[in-house]
Amino acid sequence: MTLPTIPSSATVQQRLGVIFPEGTQERQWCIRDAAVKTVRAMFYAGAVLGADRWLKPSQVVNMSDAQIANLDAVERERWYRLSSANRWPRPSDAWYAANSREQVRDEGVKKGLIPNGAVYERSVPATSSAGRYALREDFAALFDESLSPEAFAVAAGRWRGAHLNQAALARIALLRAGAAAGDGTIEVRLPNGRSELLSAGASSELTKALVEQFAPRFLAQPAVIWLSESAQKIIDSTLTRSLGLNIDPAGVLPDAILADLGAPDGRVLIVFCEVVHTDGPVTALRKRQLDDMARGAGFDLADVAHLTVFRDRGQKQIREQIGKLAWGTFVWFSSEPDGLLVLREGTEKRLSALRP
Repeated sequence: MTLPTIPSSATVQQRLGVIFPEGTQERQWCIRDAAVKTVRAMFYAGAVLGADRWLKPSQVVNMSDAQIANLDAVERERWYRLSSANRWPRPSDAWYAANSREQVRDEGVKKGLIPNGAVYERSVPATSSAGRYALREDFAALFDESLSPEAFAVAAGRWRGAHLNQAALARIALLRAGAAAGDGTIEVRLPNGRSELLSAGASSELTKALVEQFAPRFLAQPAVIWLSESAQKIIDSTLTRSLGLNIDPAGVLPDAILADLGAPDGRVLIVFCEVVHTDGPVTALRKRQLDDMARGAGFDLADVAHLTVFRDRGQKQIREQIGKLAWGTFVWFSSEPDGLLVLREGTEKRLSALRP
């Protein structure tokens, strides 16, 4: 058989980042070094669906730069045959430690490339040492280095449309829309119909999403009491006076304060919001400080909610901040605006009563 051309490491790295843009489920596993090396090893082995050639994780772990640079067809066949039978000597400069197959199999392949439609896994007995993974043909075609950047972008877009579900594509589109914001200002349409201009930037994009997407979805009669961003502080003085809230811009304040004026029984719900671009979720300490402010205004804490806003649940910020988030708070992701994460504590209800 004619073995496929092996794309360079730089090409695979760059194209994986485009094929799986920010917002793709489990993206981190699809673009990491282990994924790059796995894809290249599959090309070296000729493990593309339809060729009846299959790769196993040990062949990635035991691959080396010197071996993958040896493009002689006879040598590649010999490597494939012997390494498939576990008879290829492990090189001193192997890509990974001998006992690190998990990061290739469990993380790169099973968590990322298979769920997202890039790699096919054939059915073999669990105890079998035979290879079981191959690149899907249309995915492998995306690494043809003769493709121009424009042709690759079109092909990658078609591939995503065929393999990623509608929720994933919508999530990617929302994130791209935020990333496309340029310099200057961002207009935020408040619930009362008035508009405010915020300085362009990632935090302002999240604030805009909070006001224009979260508020109408989760509040019956939303109102914006306070918005804070680098250039200015926006306060609805009429509302703050009527609610008795003491808004001291120099004090401990969140990035935004919303209100639901249409809460049940004529009560008002105050929502303290932290917008996380780099840091600053609603921690336990932050929650206590904000609760004290609400209590000082005469609010029952049953009428106070706390929300942390992230751009996407696949981004590194949520992984870094998850341990800091306070119990009894909410988390919302602008890339998936219809969902709400509830950090519930102290409940005596059983799981059967809490399921969606």
